Amino acid sequence: MSQKGFHVAVVGATGAVGQQMIQTLMKEKFPIGKLTLLSSARSAGKKVNVNGEEYTVQEATPDSFEGVDIALFSAGGSVSKELAPEAVKRGAVVVDNTSAFRMETDVPLVVPEVNESDLYHHKGIIANPNCSTIQMVVALEPIRQKFGLKKVIVSTYQAVSGAGAAAVEELMDQTKAILNKENYEPNILPVKSDNKHYQIAFNAIPQIDKFQENGFTFEEMKMINETKKIMHLPDLQVAATCVRLPIAVGHSESVYFEIESEHVTAQEIKEVLKDAPGVVLQDEPENQLYPMPADCVGKNEVFVGRIRKDLDEPRGFHMWVVSDNLLKGAAWNSVQIAERLIELGLVK
Repeated sequence: MSQKGFHVAVVGATGAVGQQMIQTLMKEKFPIGKLTLLSSARSAGKKVNVNGEEYTVQEATPDSFEGVDIALFSAGGSVSKELAPEAVKRGAVVVDNTSAFRMETDVPLVVPEVNESDLYHHKGIIANPNCSTIQMVVALEPIRQKFGLKKVIVSTYQAVSGAGAAAVEELMDQTKAILNKENYEPNILPVKSDNKHYQIAFNAIPQIDKFQENGFTFEEMKMINETKKIMHLPDLQVAATCVRLPIAVGHSESVYFEIESEHVTAQEIKEVLKDAPGVVLQDEPENQLYPMPADCVGKNEVFVGRIRKDLDEPRGFHMWVVSDNLLKGAAWNSVQIAERLIELGLVK
């Protein structure tokens, strides 16, 4: 660490999340002594402007991490698998935004509002959870603390930016083509490497990531498994259905949950969420006030509304959860982890 601050590396600096990470580091006035921007060989050499200063993006190699204190990774799972251990060997603490290490037993999977204490057990790598998991557990954790938690069923309405900048571009181009009555051949969604690709403009695609043998997609299984790990509830019942909508930024979720306590009212759930860390309660049906992705873009918080008691299950409740998937779902949660590592004295 230099006297001014920490040597921070951003891996995947030219991607959508990498760019958000850089912007978030600047916005949060993160204590940076030196900033190193890294990418694949394909993007190396590109220039990136950071607070008026021009940086040349370098190719990420094992030696790129010499002297780095904190490395934020968002360049794909294969890059993380290859280079994160190399960064740790050279003394860096890695915050990884891919799914590469999330379910490894000795890697903490952290959402600071939920399980910050897991950071104490890190061995050099901390995993950033899936974007849709993050916003859901931020909303559920204060409820769990007060009333217990037995069951969660979530349906997601996810933005196209979750599939990358090229997918957003395809959404825009496709929308224009359809409005102009022109042909447009989709080639990215639902999964770029799959055989079939579908129109996303004016459509809803009930597939995010590849299907598994159990009929759930990998995205759905991420939500299921990560929620149990983050909340330390291996026996929690969780089911997910993940859907892609023609929205650029901002994931929405309809969450049904069952608590352990009896005789709890919707108002009591609202009271808990009103004071919860990282949560903004927007729940005034009489004034048509509820969270929407268009209002959440560029904001770090998780927005919760439409809280109501189930009509048949006395311990069941419904809520609507929205957040900027590139910020709380990725860049902000990663930077937040890095901030907490410093505050807790876990970065040398």
